[in-house]
Amino acid sequence: MNIPLKINKYSLNTIGETYFLNIRFLLIVCVVAGNLLEPLIQQSIAAHHLFVWIFSFHMPLFVLVTGYFARFNLHGPAGSQMLRHIALQYILFQSIYSVLDYTIFRVPHITHSFFAPYLLLWFLAGHIVWRLLLISLRMFTFKQQLIVSVALGLGVGLLPVDGVWLALSRTLIYFPFFIVGYHLHVDKIISFFQHYRRSIAIGSIAFMILFFDLNLPLVIGWFYGNQTFVQLGVNSWTGMLYRLCMYMLQCVASIGFLALVPIGAHYITELGRRTLYVFLLHGLLVRAIETTGILHQFNTPLEIVILLVFAILIAVLLAQPQVKHWTSRLVEPSIPQPLYSMIHYVQRHTLFQKQS
Repeated sequence: MNIPLKINKYSLNTIGETYFLNIRFLLIVCVVAGNLLEPLIQQSIAAHHLFVWIFSFHMPLFVLVTGYFARFNLHGPAGSQMLRHIALQYILFQSIYSVLDYTIFRVPHITHSFFAPYLLLWFLAGHIVWRLLLISLRMFTFKQQLIVSVALGLGVGLLPVDGVWLALSRTLIYFPFFIVGYHLHVDKIISFFQHYRRSIAIGSIAFMILFFDLNLPLVIGWFYGNQTFVQLGVNSWTGMLYRLCMYMLQCVASIGFLALVPIGAHYITELGRRTLYVFLLHGLLVRAIETTGILHQFNTPLEIVILLVFAILIAVLLAQPQVKHWTSRLVEPSIPQPLYSMIHYVQRHTLFQKQS
């Protein structure tokens, strides 16, 4: 489907929202698929390669899309309200997942602490920090913000702390993508992909095939982004060089994925409005499936394809309006009045006022 380049501002905003909703749903499918594939990466080469490919773009792009939508509610009362909701979601689901892991799933080697976000919940903690950091950098230009964010992404690997605490490692490593998403010009990216979509997709796929053929000695931790340079077994300078190379790899893989996303309205567009429900609820299904041990029975390429189809079904199912109706009070809880009163001053703080 070709989108005309000369369109008015209203239709451009509509097309931009549609495109990013499409991206968001396809990315949440990748998130579910990645979580289902993770137990298999040590026993299946196909699962390992697919897992690494997904992790080369799905977290950077999810952060980028989050940054794009943050432009509509970063400042003012809407911004402070969003921060409150994210914080409440984090506290609630951190508690739910920890209790279930401890009482039902009995998963070993999991740190249960509000200061160590549970698996996928690092994204909620990171989202709060990205917003606060971007607000604090509002006086800087886009290029200056990007330079600062990349410097933070490189420097966090030098810290003498475990990268999982406060999700600090992932949060700062992926902060540049939040900056890019926030400042992204929709018209330019649509025009770019209209002219070069096929070439970009083919080039990106060829690049990733070459990457896998080289069989570089990169440990999987570089793709997770939750470990310091010491934990990854490299010195400071090597670590920063590797992180820069990872940024380049992630950019190439991300651009290639974006070239495959439909620009116009699609069945997945409406599903993209409810990815929060897929994100917060799918972990319960994946954890329940994983405890049965059935995932370790998937080894052949055909079985991996079946697993991917199952991931798509989970994402589609959890993005249905009925699921939102049944679980909205859990996923999007209202702020208790005492807590609301206690943090109401944030709305009046200059930090959240739109810079004139």
